[in-house]
Amino acid sequence: MKYQVFARKWRPKNFNEVIGQKYIIKAISNSLKLNRIHQAWILYGTRGIGKTTIARILSKCLNCKKKITDIPCQKCNSCLEIEKNCSPDLIEIDAASKTKIEDIKELLENSKYPPIKERFKIYLIDEIHMLSRYSFNALLKTLEEPPKHVKFILATTNIEKLPKTIISRCLRLNLTTISEKKIENNIKKILKKEKINFEKNTLNLISLSADGSMRDALSITEQAISLGNGKIKNSYVKKMLGIFKYKNFINLLQSIFDQNIKKILFFSEKILSLDVEPDRILVELLRLLHYLHILKIYSIQWKSKIYNNQQKKILKKISKKNSYSDIKNYYSILLNGRKNINLSPSKKIGMELALLNTLNIKK
Repeated sequence: MKYQVFARKWRPKNFNEVIGQKYIIKAISNSLKLNRIHQAWILYGTRGIGKTTIARILSKCLNCKKKITDIPCQKCNSCLEIEKNCSPDLIEIDAASKTKIEDIKELLENSKYPPIKERFKIYLIDEIHMLSRYSFNALLKTLEEPPKHVKFILATTNIEKLPKTIISRCLRLNLTTISEKKIENNIKKILKKEKINFEKNTLNLISLSADGSMRDALSITEQAISLGNGKIKNSYVKKMLGIFKYKNFINLLQSIFDQNIKKILFFSEKILSLDVEPDRILVELLRLLHYLHILKIYSIQWKSKIYNNQQKKILKKISKKNSYSDIKNYYSILLNGRKNINLSPSKKIGMELALLNTLNIKK
């Protein structure tokens, strides 16, 4: 049997299995129960949070042989074909590769014909924001008044690029990033079913690195399993994710507050020698400044899973010793440096200039 990646193998098959998106699922389920079915939906949000998954489950709900329901039977031919991605009446289109007006015209021409064997002909258009202006214009009328047998499900990671005329014709569903705890619990559940051992705190590191994306979390998990030869080991996960001792970053940050150019260059070179990318240095300094920012405003020991107790004590001292204005200004300078790092002759130069620009604040 061919190996199936976790993201596909453990893709939710019904709304109850979807991680997060509680209110989106509730809105869709209620509309199906009340038989208030829109002609077009837009699912939008960042990558790996369930847009395509929810679209396919919605397709099963609409075309289930049992009836239009929020709990598809998972046994009829319609449900099984959609699950296997071979339903003739669920037409999935990648807008990134179908941007031409001719492609959309062909789609609209075919939409006039009734479904081959299902209740609805469903068009799932992924990355809809990639369509050309002419394609959007061609789609407008059909999207507003499609044939009774046609439903549109649009998905995008960048709704800002969609014309307002398109958005206004659809039911908008904003998917949010998934919490670290929910990602961690889901990975744990999958690993138990897969009978794969993992060391303490490894799943927490993976969920933090996933940045709210379940698909990213599952990809990182598979990489960790391969690296650990069938197990997930803490040391390997840390190396794989580029997790390092924060002592050097704290020393670099202290050097910036001390306005010590020699130490700034010394610690930046030391961190680079540990195979840390230049832009990652700026990212970690921004994280530290964000932590200091909150300490300065609330004067409390803010909970953080990144720093240990000893590091938190050092950061609290730095926060007390320095002004809110300096913390805020350093953050702005390093953030600007990170934005422009790709415009520099090299990332290393861009990183160093961003660090040296902090020397101009204190007079």
